[in-house]
Amino acid sequence: MTRRYWNMNFEEMMKAGVHFGHGTRKWNPRMAPYISSKRKGIHITNLTRTARFLSEACDLVFDAASIGKHFLIVGTKNKAANLVASAAIRARCHYVNKKWLGGMLTNWSTTEMRLHRFRNLRSEQNTGKLNCLPKRDVAMLKRQLSHLQTYLGGIKYMTGLPDIVIIVDQQEEYTALRECLTLGIPTICLIDTNCDPDLANIPIPANDDAIASIRLILNKLVSAICEGGSSYIRNC
Repeated sequence: MTRRYWNMNFEEMMKAGVHFGHGTRKWNPRMAPYISSKRKGIHITNLTRTARFLSEACDLVFDAASIGKHFLIVGTKNKAANLVASAAIRARCHYVNKKWLGGMLTNWSTTEMRLHRFRNLRSEQNTGKLNCLPKRDVAMLKRQLSHLQTYLGGIKYMTGLPDIVIIVDQQEEYTALRECLTLGIPTICLIDTNCDPDLANIPIPANDDAIASIRLILNKLVSAICEGGSSYIRNC
């Protein structure tokens, strides 16, 4: 893995609240090496460890993007949804930001069928074919299309399993994480003080509840992906 310099500004991380963990009663003992102290009943994440693992993650995604690998970003809770979509679109990654449908990766053949159906309906709507059907059928198909857009819109161009999955909240996206583990897909996870760092290939200890914290981490990763992607395009 290529070692590059990524600017990790501690003042910026503190301003974004990256260091704030959960209450001391809500913690996973395996997170002990990533916690520096307690303050007013809250665990404080060690930002030196955050910077180290975030740099490692940036190196990984840069190298992967520079050889044309594909990424999936997952974050379905309300605070993360819009950030995940905008970050993924910026880096031309696939994303899931509404609801993780069980078996989305482990039952890929079913997901492919859903995507095929989704693409067909979008095509029929764009070409006006839907309007030639009876009104009742049109209404039903439009509801179906809306449902597919909500849950599969972020992966509509995905043609196979992703090479790396970035997960914003390990606890919230545990089903997605388990599917990645089953398939051997490398994961980069934001882990708060209530998470299990051993489940991710690269755990990034950080506040996964604050919008500013999530934005900062995603921006760093996406910048590395974009830089690696530009290198890939130049070399093609």
